[in-house]
Amino acid sequence: MIAGATVAALGAGVGLWATGGDDGPTGTARSTDGVSVAPPAAPTPTPTRSYPLSQEPRTIPAVRDHTPARGPGWQPERGHRVVVTDPALADEGRLVADELGLTYAGEKDDAKAGDLRLEVKADKGADPESYTMTVRDGRVTVTGPAEAGVYYGTRTLKQAVDGGAVAPEGVVRDEPDKPRRGFMLDIARKHYTADWIKDRIRELGDLKYNELGLHFSDDQAFRIESDSHPEIVSDDHLTKAEMKEIIDLAASRHITVVPEIDSPGHLGAVIAAHPDLQLRNAQGTPTRGAIDISKPESAKIVDDLLNEYADLFPGSQWHLGADEYQALVVPDPEASYPQLAAAARRAYGSGATVADLTTGWLNGRAETVRAHHRTPRAWNDGFFRDTSVKPADDIQVAYWTGKEIGARQPVEYLREGRKVLNYNDEFLYYVLGQPQTFVYPTGQRIYEQWTPRILRGTQPVDAKYDDQILGGSFAVWGDLPNAQTPAQVAAGIRLPLAATVQKLWDPERPALSWTDFRALADRLD
Repeated sequence: MIAGATVAALGAGVGLWATGGDDGPTGTARSTDGVSVAPPAAPTPTPTRSYPLSQEPRTIPAVRDHTPARGPGWQPERGHRVVVTDPALADEGRLVADELGLTYAGEKDDAKAGDLRLEVKADKGADPESYTMTVRDGRVTVTGPAEAGVYYGTRTLKQAVDGGAVAPEGVVRDEPDKPRRGFMLDIARKHYTADWIKDRIRELGDLKYNELGLHFSDDQAFRIESDSHPEIVSDDHLTKAEMKEIIDLAASRHITVVPEIDSPGHLGAVIAAHPDLQLRNAQGTPTRGAIDISKPESAKIVDDLLNEYADLFPGSQWHLGADEYQALVVPDPEASYPQLAAAARRAYGSGATVADLTTGWLNGRAETVRAHHRTPRAWNDGFFRDTSVKPADDIQVAYWTGKEIGARQPVEYLREGRKVLNYNDEFLYYVLGQPQTFVYPTGQRIYEQWTPRILRGTQPVDAKYDDQILGGSFAVWGDLPNAQTPAQVAAGIRLPLAATVQKLWDPERPALSWTDFRALADRLD
């Protein structure tokens, strides 16, 4: 191309060459005024640069498809522009421009060298989180059927050029295997500042997570400001203004914040301000953390909170908890809690049990959040076998354990047609202080041994249930809150978070060894 361009420029300056075939100018040249002149010497050819086929970019999670090409690739340079084709992409455009030191130019139709162009292209039936990233001719184009996909494409580009690397020539086509990729944080038993949570959101966004679960009510504390029941709020808490900043930052990273007010157990902080609602057994002994679900006032206070926080949390998902209700861990719940047994019979007939009443409680709270157009989920030990009252079909199962009394295998929920989320406590539970049998999970074990189909223990469920497993969450619990500082927690979960999202994005055996994956995570940190 360079030699050809030189010839063209010379020809334009001195007239038309008489040519003989395809080998270049021959014979005598004649100028435009008809005077014959000797032809100049032929220009020395300049060899065209050749490039090897590109390699796919190194990212976490790894891209699922890359079509290689020959070319120099792309590196961000000051003066390069970020342009968008839709004003809805302004947030994504400004963010990546700031991160890469580029100029955000807004909506532009022209093309300049070095441009990064972001486009939404409607594609009926396509995964809204999918994207295509094309690096060609010194420019980058990221397209997706929705804003989320375009955002994920910018995350791939950001990682690809990290540390001065070059985004490789070619085309990336990428999409997640699982639609729910979450991190759950227990802020009830350990207080975290808003800034600490925001730092985790930025980390999650770069890793293409799309959920942040907040467990903010438990026996130890209630951690978010309340207008309807200010008496239950702990001294160390997040204000609603701080929460709105957290939620807005998460939304800018296409992360849904999923609130959890656990009930009818784990309500100690609420009960501390309302001791009349605490569950007591037949001997009058209070039951730790358990609310008396035979009392209408119990449902009212929990529904007050669910309704209040529905205005604060705009996401489509809601976690109802429902685990470890202590009335159901005794040998004979009906004898130990006669008031619950009587309420069950009044509501559901002569043969109804405390488990039926507890299932009815779960359904009632699901109805409350459903009125706000939320999809409810609950821990698997809030579902019971052989009850006459059945949990509503749309309540998704957050499967975390098989250690409870009457534990049900994951396949039982799947056979019922339920949607399941994977919180497997043997791989995905980071429990501060490592109480009981818990040990801090390692990124290597998740990376090498876990997949979303491993819901309990270490064995996967049948592949035919794969579509019912919506995804999963890595969870941090504050059982012994002083066992680690917030900085130690952040350091301890860094590699497990990277490994978890790799398997949620693509459950197949990763191409990189753990050693190489860890080195990549360290470089990108």
